[in-house]
Amino acid sequence: DLKGKKVLISAGGTREAIDPVRFIGNRSSGKQGVAIAVEARNRGAEVSLILANSNISDVAGIETIRVETAQQMHNALKERMPDCDVLVMSAAVADAKPATSSSEKIKKKEFNSIELIANADILAELSSSANDSQLIVGFAAETSNIEESGRAKLKAKELDFIYVNDVSNGAIFASDLSAGYLISSEGKSTHIEQTSKAKVARIILDNVVSRLSYANG
Repeated sequence: DLKGKKVLISAGGTREAIDPVRFIGNRSSGKQGVAIAVEARNRGAEVSLILANSNISDVAGIETIRVETAQQMHNALKERMPDCDVLVMSAAVADAKPATSSSEKIKKKEFNSIELIANADILAELSSSANDSQLIVGFAAETSNIEESGRAKLKAKELDFIYVNDVSNGAIFASDLSAGYLISSEGKSTHIEQTSKAKVARIILDNVVSRLSYANG
């Protein structure tokens, strides 16, 4: 049911170098994004996966572009965004990066503070430049006010859907399981009890297909 469609997916967690040894990063494994990529491939889509800092091997039938930083991910997504029908932004992109990155390891006694500057909001930028026929799915990781926070992000970034992970107590990251809410721009909210990330991928793409079918009338 996605044959003839191009699906662009981001996954994993970006890293921003402090020096050659240290970085600012997060706990994202890329498992959910890869599960969505596999499900989209199985449904007949042409899939491009922008994968950051993940140990998951390349999957047959999926174009996989590996990146490290938020800027590299941004560049790869911008290049492919004009041709895609669906964007699924499941990557955990670092909100900030060091203002400067040392080319030499910083000695412990000199390591007193890090000045940070904000990274670009990739999802907001891609969403604002999308055309009316492109469908965008965002992700959020929250520890409180899960559904409310998801609705706010959905509206602020003008998304078609958002999946909000409940990451309380470190849950979800690197796990094969997930739980959260899938919220649509029409206001529908579906609570997803803890289940496999493969099933979450199916639920998300079922909703994507329904929206595409409705749009094509």
